[in-house]
Amino acid sequence: MAEKEIALLKTQIARLDEKKFDLEAWKNHTEIFLERIFGKDSPKLKMIHNLHYDYSSWSLRDTYAGGSTKDKDPVRIQAKEILGAIITELETLGLPRGKQEKLKMKELLDDELTGRQVKEIDTLLSSDDPEKTEKVAKILETIPVENLAATIAKLLTS
Repeated sequence: MAEKEIALLKTQIARLDEKKFDLEAWKNHTEIFLERIFGKDSPKLKMIHNLHYDYSSWSLRDTYAGGSTKDKDPVRIQAKEILGAIITELETLGLPRGKQEKLKMKELLDDELTGRQVKEIDTLLSSDDPEKTEKVAKILETIPVENLAATIAKLLTS
């Protein structure tokens, strides 16, 4: 399942209750996590990005008139609802399909490669190098054919 991802998002929900809450900093952290979990084009990422305070005088008066602002803060309430829905989705459906397969493949390759090779591949995958596919292939060529066949078989049967 997606325990680590859920734990990250629950931490972000807890940060919404901090006394010195900074919306922009919170959004930046949350967007980094959501991009890693769901990808750059996720509508969930856009929902967090679009959170903002409405500084019109009527809005402020109605929201903050008497009482704790934290409990009535519409941005914090909306942020909690969004992250709550995402957590429910992850608990119910798990990680997006492509993510699960990628993680499984990475896990299996980690068993066959040295730590240095794994770091090289990670660096290449996150780079904009136009030749990254060829460079990753070159690293994978070092895996003996019988181990590669066993790795592919494990991937197909899992």
